Amino acid sequence: MAPYLLFGFAAAGVLSVLVSPEAVERHLGGAQRPWWAVVKASLFGVPLPLCSCGVIPVAASLRNHGASRGATVSFLISTPQTGVDSLMVTYGFLGPVFAAFRVVAAFVSGVAGGMAVDLLGGVEETGAAALPSGKGRASREWKRGGWREALHYGFVALPRDIGSAMLMGLAVAGLIGALLPPQFFHELLGPLAARLGPGWANFASMLVMMAIGIPTYVCATASVPIAAALVAKGVSPGAAFVFLMTGPATNAATVAMVWKTMGKKTAWVYLAAIAAMALLSGWALDMALPDLRVSMGEHAHHAGSGLWETLSGLALLAVLGAAVFPPWLRRAGLLAEISGGGTLMEKKAEGAVILKVAGMTCGHCVASVHKALSECEGVESVEVDLAAGKAVVMGAKADAASLVKTVEGLGYSAVVG
Repeated sequence: MAPYLLFGFAAAGVLSVLVSPEAVERHLGGAQRPWWAVVKASLFGVPLPLCSCGVIPVAASLRNHGASRGATVSFLISTPQTGVDSLMVTYGFLGPVFAAFRVVAAFVSGVAGGMAVDLLGGVEETGAAALPSGKGRASREWKRGGWREALHYGFVALPRDIGSAMLMGLAVAGLIGALLPPQFFHELLGPLAARLGPGWANFASMLVMMAIGIPTYVCATASVPIAAALVAKGVSPGAAFVFLMTGPATNAATVAMVWKTMGKKTAWVYLAAIAAMALLSGWALDMALPDLRVSMGEHAHHAGSGLWETLSGLALLAVLGAAVFPPWLRRAGLLAEISGGGTLMEKKAEGAVILKVAGMTCGHCVASVHKALSECEGVESVEVDLAAGKAVVMGAKADAASLVKTVEGLGYSAVVG
């Protein structure tokens, strides 16, 4: 998968420069036709390289800037399922047909979920800030030094966000491949298939994959090698697809954010929509493409293992290692923190508000907290430290209670101190 993932990292870096969060908010926030906002939210979400945790604060920010519940849910469903990095890995592991189906299913499920929330979620509450929407450029121009910013995001920031999950996914896939015999799940489901038919046996495996995927915290890229290993051991492509959809699109943190910011009814509709679309997509994949497993096997068989693949594998290990291991070592106390406590104490003496923020897990979280606090009244400057779990807010007129409420509105917990 190394050549595909490295290319995906590069493409994600380019997107990070060309597509700004402000452009997404401008096109999804404010008053506009509800169905069109839902469609645009899904269109924006499909290519964006946001992981399962990174999409939560961005969606909360969209909601705070006037996006409807339907558009917010549409973005929450479609975005974590895909991204240029995960799609390239899907192509490398599972083939072009599976990758194309994943794009279509992410878009359709996002639209369906958003529409369901608009229809069944109750009366829309007002009061969120409304930004001008629908007009203006959807992207920013390539600026001077853009390549440097794109390379940093693609090969430093993004691997830092998904690196641990990626390595864990590869380890789990390796264990499945090494410990389970060939066609393990096919033989396990054999008695059920003989009694009810292969279609019902596959549907039962889809229900199991959905039960595992909905509460699990897994990113779209890291889930691909696990899905490929499951297919190799006898799970139907449709059942593997159910895991690929529900794993990234839902987790306990996302459900809690939807419940808190949009209400319990919206949360239940959101979960029901994902479950229904995942099962429908998995069933459609198995029914429409009964020979897909054969073509996936041929794709894997023809995958090269020459010098180019070896060099790409070494490069990928270097990128993931540089992103993952220094934070691990710092947390273990083996490396000094880059930002020491002295700076925080000096700012505290100057009258800054220091917030302890729990729940930040990646660079997207840091960016969302920084942006939200910067927009608060009376704030002059903000510094957010992911490793320390703290935010330092400068501003003589900044209200601590309002700052805490702003952070909590993104789905995190915060206290002053």
